[in-house]
Amino acid sequence: MRTVLNAVSDAAILACTDVIRTLRPHILPEDVLPQVKEMQASGYRLVYLTADEDPSKAVAFAGFRQKQTLHSGKFIYIDDLATLPEYRGQGYASLLLQHIRELALAEGLTILQLDSGHALWPAHKLYHQQGFYISAHHFTQKLA
Repeated sequence: MRTVLNAVSDAAILACTDVIRTLRPHILPEDVLPQVKEMQASGYRLVYLTADEDPSKAVAFAGFRQKQTLHSGKFIYIDDLATLPEYRGQGYASLLLQHIRELALAEGLTILQLDSGHALWPAHKLYHQQGFYISAHHFTQKLA
């Protein structure tokens, strides 16, 4: 039975370093802990799953926060969701999404949102299977 764990302690956050860097390779290993701690101070939550054969190895993670906008009201925004490549297709991401969905409902929220890179077709397939739909285009402008 896979159990979703909360990464609150430094050790738990550090255990997620490899899978975080799978999704966010621009973050140096030594910057993972301070960046996650800073984000947690503003409401970011990090959950993860370990390998069935090695409970000390984080193989999938999700990072999310509660947000509120005029458009959507209060909702959960999923910032990050990734599984180590060798563990993909085994239900880890689906379990994390289900966990976040249950947390949102328990908090009285009725909307989950996330953004996904336009070329990440396997992820898009998962999101559609999980009941997500494309509701907008996300635009970015880098300054400086």
